[in-house]
Amino acid sequence: VQLQASGGGLVQAGGSLRLSCTASGSLFSENAMSWYRQATGKSRELIARIKEDGAKEIPRHMRGGRFTISRDGSKNTIYLHMNNLRPEDTAIYYCHAVQLGGKDYGEEYWGKGTQVTVSS
Repeated sequence: VQLQASGGGLVQAGGSLRLSCTASGSLFSENAMSWYRQATGKSRELIARIKEDGAKEIPRHMRGGRFTISRDGSKNTIYLHMNNLRPEDTAIYYCHAVQLGGKDYGEEYWGKGTQVTVSS
């Protein structure tokens, strides 16, 4: 499975971006795809996770409503809609997938990351 993320870039504070991540290869019908981010000097953190059935997991620190994860199952693509961006959102954003069924149960995959820079 390969994950290709896109949509990052430079945006002013208060602006919006939409990231996309498309999975290619043998992603089992039961799976979860997620967005993580890693700022310079900080550990990687989970932003949001969405399963193939649309169920979402949003960590408490990300429940402010500025970020929304969605999924187009027909395209094996997830999106991260980011609104009211702040300079502290500057980070590399990574796409992640995990197999939740089949012979590859537990296998995890990471995309290369896309840079998001928010200027003040």
